[in-house]
Amino acid sequence: MSDSKKVLIANGQGFWGDSILGPVRLVNEGPLDYLTLDYLAEVTMSIMQKLKSRRPEMGYATDFVKLIDRVLPQLVEKNIKVVANAGGVNPHACKDAVMAVIEKHGFKGIKVAVVEGDDILDQLDDLMAKGEDMKNMDTGEPLSTVRDTVTSANVYLGAFPIAEALDQGAQIVITGRGTDPGLVIGPMIHEFGWKADEYDKIAAGTVAGHIVECGAQCTGGNYTDWRNVPDMARIGYPIIEASADGSFVVTKHEGTGGMVTVSSVTHQLAYEMGDPANYITPDGIADFTSFNMEQEGPNRVRVSGVKGAPPTPTYKVSMSYHDGWKSVGQLTVSGPDALEKAELCAQIVWQRLAFDGFDYDASERMVEFVGANVCHEGIELEGAGEPAEIVLRMGVKGSDQEKIERFGPELVPLVTSGPPGVTGFAGGRPKATEIIGYWPALLRKELIKTSVSVFCS
Repeated sequence: MSDSKKVLIANGQGFWGDSILGPVRLVNEGPLDYLTLDYLAEVTMSIMQKLKSRRPEMGYATDFVKLIDRVLPQLVEKNIKVVANAGGVNPHACKDAVMAVIEKHGFKGIKVAVVEGDDILDQLDDLMAKGEDMKNMDTGEPLSTVRDTVTSANVYLGAFPIAEALDQGAQIVITGRGTDPGLVIGPMIHEFGWKADEYDKIAAGTVAGHIVECGAQCTGGNYTDWRNVPDMARIGYPIIEASADGSFVVTKHEGTGGMVTVSSVTHQLAYEMGDPANYITPDGIADFTSFNMEQEGPNRVRVSGVKGAPPTPTYKVSMSYHDGWKSVGQLTVSGPDALEKAELCAQIVWQRLAFDGFDYDASERMVEFVGANVCHEGIELEGAGEPAEIVLRMGVKGSDQEKIERFGPELVPLVTSGPPGVTGFAGGRPKATEIIGYWPALLRKELIKTSVSVFCS
């Protein structure tokens, strides 16, 4: 392998719901070796488990299948490989849907791989019997306190199973839960032959993956100096130009909107950051204080000198559980004295509920007056005056579903039995919906077995 070899790895999806134009344009508007797609967040896994329980063929990111249907001819023509965690809690169903798309287009010989081992929902009782208490990393409580209400449990797998799938010739790799950077590190391991103990290189891949994991958030999206971001409607999604020594350039396709600067990249680097010198992944630990960044040219930021350390002996486990019920609704209050009228509306709702025997303490209820500096409470905003309209947002939560359900019917009546100027009730009465709690824990790596299966069209 030549030391000068460059591999282009782009990320076209920062979450399930990101624009389909991101990956479509990445494929069509310039050269690319790999397209990665990150669909999963913690609560997404629980949603997918619910979908699967209702329909056994569901439980994955259906948007991914629609994307493959749209760009498959270009993927084949340009030999672009795809790595996506779209499998959710049902990666084989996702694979079956992708294989159906491949058959529809008439392509033969395309290999699709499935990475498994992250979903441990059915193994929890056995693991607990072996002495794994899987304490909540935030509270220290043992999992036994919520075991009966757990709805999903997934291990954050690393990048080496992805590399194994690519080693076996897969053009499309479908995974369940894994680390976000792992989608980018996997292709680097495959292309450059990096070993598990090359900690600096693994750390470099981690930094690269972290920079692009949120899509356009490093190319000018969600950027403080937003007025300086050109052509945001056509913002370019990020590309990593990777080298075998671990150095890389963050860039985007020529002629696209947005910007790649040291500042825009730094904004993303600080995203979801704990200890910057100790960024832990299952593949290794990256020191985010160790490397250099420099503007190499227009829309090109070079990163080099990343330092790493050996991985910990545990995986992080992301679990969700039923944590009660909530009901949230909103109305718009307009006209003179909008804030004062909205405050009266909230008082009326709580008083009417109390008249009917339904009291909610401070921990069970929520009131927001959107338009009255809710998002930046405590910070004086220049030019802020009396608002001409307020969105009154109210909600309740608790373990008693009947009590939570009772809240909704008292919000809409304010339109005719409250102060003037109340509107915005087209959504109807808010209903009680399930609260999904988040339970992070650690689990010994030797208890988890991963597998890679490859299928050919």
